[in-house]
Amino acid sequence: MMTNGVEQGVRDGVALYDRGVACSTGSGGTLLDLVEAHKWFNLAAISGFVPAQVARAEVAMDMSAREIAEAQRKARAWLTGSMRAH
Repeated sequence: MMTNGVEQGVRDGVALYDRGVACSTGSGGTLLDLVEAHKWFNLAAISGFVPAQVARAEVAMDMSAREIAEAQRKARAWLTGSMRAH
């Protein structure tokens, strides 16, 4: 049985993953943006949502090293901002 914290992390991971899917496919009115997709998949993977690790790797195959570095910077900035909000 999962604890409330783990359950919340999985739910958050799914939401972050869904944002990554939208950015990686340009669906739901979202512009196609692989840097943003990688960022959201990375955040979902950090939260423990395993399918995001696969999606992040797949998106990274179509990105330059510079784009991946930018996505990682954006993920760190988001985490930093998110931690301040709590």
